[in-house]
Amino acid sequence: MADRPQGTAKAGDNRPKLSLHVPEPKFRPGDAVDFSHIEVPEAGAQPRPDETTDPKDMLDFAHGLIRVLGEDNKAHGPWDPKLDPETLRTMLGHMAMTRAFDERMFRGQRQGKTSFYMKCTGEEATSVSASMALAADDMVFPSYRQQGILIQRGYPMIEMINQIYSNRGDKLKGRQLPIMYSSKEHSFFTISGNLATQTPQAVGWAMASAIKGDSRIAATWVGEGSTAEGDFHSACLFATVYNAPVILNVVNNQWAISSFSGFAGAERATFAARGVGYGIASLRVDGNDPLACYAAEQWAANRARANAGPTLIEFFSYRAEGHSTSDDPSGYRSAQERDEWPLGDPVMRLKNHLIEIGEWDEERQEKMDLEAAEYVKKTTKEAEENGILGHGLHHPFRTMFEDVFEELPWHLKEQAQQAIHERETKFPEGLPNGGKGA
Repeated sequence: MADRPQGTAKAGDNRPKLSLHVPEPKFRPGDAVDFSHIEVPEAGAQPRPDETTDPKDMLDFAHGLIRVLGEDNKAHGPWDPKLDPETLRTMLGHMAMTRAFDERMFRGQRQGKTSFYMKCTGEEATSVSASMALAADDMVFPSYRQQGILIQRGYPMIEMINQIYSNRGDKLKGRQLPIMYSSKEHSFFTISGNLATQTPQAVGWAMASAIKGDSRIAATWVGEGSTAEGDFHSACLFATVYNAPVILNVVNNQWAISSFSGFAGAERATFAARGVGYGIASLRVDGNDPLACYAAEQWAANRARANAGPTLIEFFSYRAEGHSTSDDPSGYRSAQERDEWPLGDPVMRLKNHLIEIGEWDEERQEKMDLEAAEYVKKTTKEAEENGILGHGLHHPFRTMFEDVFEELPWHLKEQAQQAIHERETKFPEGLPNGGKGA
């Protein structure tokens, strides 16, 4: 084909050039922070629909923000769950214990006692308050920042610490990364580091519960960044097609490690709106309001038990600390963000509410915090007797070949014998630091 004469226009040359949009967070390290773009409605302004309302009549709830606690520290509106003072104090106690646990485990990681930890500071209400609205035997499929659920359900703290230290008391035998707990007795499904896998698992479990005619529902938690995973969308599709009795909790804490929520789609729509296209009832909730978190989860649980279908809840919150002990948030976000976050701190808000209604005071709060810290310290010392990272106090080496097959096949027996022989050759005097043998 002959070349075009110089100066001859090519078909389509007059079309406008395309450009690619790359999301950018509003604030970077060193920037002044201004959250005025976040719309925070008055507490109590949102109506509360019937639990069996058709999802197509609930579009506004995916774009608004359900709030109960106002600036006056009082509960307002139809979403007020009207919990008695003792229940509120119990909720505050679980949140205080969760925060004390986080502080001690974070310190332990910095001291080299474990390799890894993840705090949930600022997000306690999304797990503690929400799980209190469920039945104790409802199955939960958590992500890695829902330690508050185990604390609320009474799981022994020493078992949590043993798991974090991967010591000889670890019921999971060192096979899971720290903080990836599991407890069948507490209806707490094993945490996975593979993001969003728990969402289709929760839906499948809920479908099975319905098929069996059981009364238990399922609830799962996932971060806003993980809603970009295909597993999450598969879960939404199956949940709505089969009317699964499941609650899909999305904790929007604004950051997926160092990627801000815009990369998961937050610039275009809310995360609650993701349920709208699937025909799922969707709520957007103030995730730092413990009463709103409880009320929304209770609403969704009632809906599931009434066979009215699944619910997607976006808890609009903020990750006050780093993603994990391996993360330094000062490298990608302004240090002012935590203090400027307009929805405050969930522990402080619940404390101030109890004080406002005459059921609490600063002295009792100080005593609660101190007792929580002392309890965690005492339990940590007990767990450390089972060993910490690198001290050799772990499960016998042979256990790595167990718990998969009822009868160990020949090739694993051969591998086990070879591995044990190599260890005996390397450590003829026994393992260092008093560790166990084969």
